[in-house]
Amino acid sequence: MGSFSIWHWLIVLVIVLLLFGAGKLPNVMGDIAKGVKAFKAGLKDEDEANPPAATTAQAPPAAINPAPTQPVQTQPADPAKPHQG
Repeated sequence: MGSFSIWHWLIVLVIVLLLFGAGKLPNVMGDIAKGVKAFKAGLKDEDEANPPAATTAQAPPAAINPAPTQPVQTQPADPAKPHQG
């Protein structure tokens, strides 16, 4: 119910071809690819302009001492007693 079958994808493909035409489809895909490349270049430029704080001098992490644990004593369930409740 939540997934698309092959028929759904074929109908979407036919609608896209009708709207854009077979000749315009490569141009549209090329424009999308250019937009994605520009977006990635913008992200890369932003990362170079603002280096993360991890590259600066870091203080050593504080030693973490876990609290002492107490062993838990388990007992097997008694199969002779029926469960009440």
